[in-house]
Amino acid sequence: MKFRKFLQTVFKKTFQFLFKLLYGTIKLNNLKNLKNVKKNEIINIKSDIPNSKDYYSYKIFNGRVYTDCVENVAIISENNLINEISYQQVSGNLVDASQNIVLRNGTPKIKKNFKGRVLCVLQGASGNNYSHWILEILPKIKMYLEHYSLADLDYIYLPKIDIFQKETLSVLGIHENKFISSEKYRHIEADELIVVDHTYYYKGTILEQNKNQPTWVIEWLRKTFLNCEKKFDCQKLFLIDRSDSKYKHNQIQNRVEVSDYLNKNNFVSYKLENLSFFEKVYLFKNANIIIGVHGAGFVNTVFCKPGTKIIEIRPFLYPNTVYERISNINNLNYHLIQTETLKENKRINGDINLPLDKLDISLNK
Repeated sequence: MKFRKFLQTVFKKTFQFLFKLLYGTIKLNNLKNLKNVKKNEIINIKSDIPNSKDYYSYKIFNGRVYTDCVENVAIISENNLINEISYQQVSGNLVDASQNIVLRNGTPKIKKNFKGRVLCVLQGASGNNYSHWILEILPKIKMYLEHYSLADLDYIYLPKIDIFQKETLSVLGIHENKFISSEKYRHIEADELIVVDHTYYYKGTILEQNKNQPTWVIEWLRKTFLNCEKKFDCQKLFLIDRSDSKYKHNQIQNRVEVSDYLNKNNFVSYKLENLSFFEKVYLFKNANIIIGVHGAGFVNTVFCKPGTKIIEIRPFLYPNTVYERISNINNLNYHLIQTETLKENKRINGDINLPLDKLDISLNK
C-alpha cells in the first residue's frame, strides 16, 4: 500500500512538472503591476451593508482561468495569479490568493482557447448550489451589464450546468451556444476575459458572509424574474420537502409526526426539485405561509409578496442567516425555530427533531 501511494505521488508530481514546462510557473501579483488588466469601477451599484467595498469589473487581455471546481478559481495574466480577483476557500474559509493551488501545482489541465469575450462567473463548488447561483452568480451578470453588452458577449464560463442555470439565463437572453462548462474545461484562455467582484464575500467563512447580502441583489432579482412565473395548480400553505435533496443534512427525523400535524392544518408538501424555476417563482409569489428546514429552496423567498409568513427551521448555532436577511429586505413575516442537533447523528450540520409545540407557536403568532 505504501509503495502504491509512493507511485501515485511520483506520477502526480511528474504530471505537474510537465504542465509547468508547458504553461509555465504561476507567480502571485497585484493588479497595479499587470499591463494586460484594466480595472473599472461600477458606479451605479452599491451595497447597503456597512463597510462594504466598491464593485469593479476587470478586463484581462489573453487572460486565463484555472479551477479545481471545488476550492480554487485562479485568474491569470501572463502567468501572474491576480490577487484581487482570484478565489480560494479552504474548508469553507475564505483565504487570500497566496493559498491558491496554482502557486504550488501550476495549471495541470490542457488549456482550451476561446476567441472573443468570455465572462467568468466561477467561484468554486458553491456556484453549483441553487441558492448561491441565484444570489451570487446571476447578479454578476447585472454587474457585467454596467460596462458591457450581452450582444458583445461570446461566451460565459459557468460552474456545473443544470436545468436551473439554463432556465434563468434564458430570461437574460443567454443561451446554451454561449455556455462554457468548467466541468468540461477546467483551464481556458480567452482573447478578452471579463471578471467582476463577488457581491458580498469578504473574509471569514462563507456561511457567515451571508449576513452581508446586499439589498440591490434582491431588488434586481425581483425586477428581472418576478413576472416570469409559470402558473400551475398550487396551494398557498406549504412545507418545503427536502427529503430527496442530494445534500443529505438538515433532514426532519420526525417527518410522519410533522406531516400529520401539517395535514390537519391544511398544509401540503412540495419537493422543489420537481418544479421548474418558473413554477417556483409562481409558487412562492402566491404563498401565504411557507415552512421548511434551512436549505437552498428558501432562496425562492426572494419572490414572495410582503407579509408572507416564513417559518425557517434551523439547527442551533448554524451561522447561515441569509434567508432571514432576505425576509427583512422583502418585508416578510419571518419566524425562526432553532432546534438541537440529534446526539446520535455525527454529521456536522446534523439532522433535527422538530417539536410540534414550537411549530404551533410560530404558526399562530
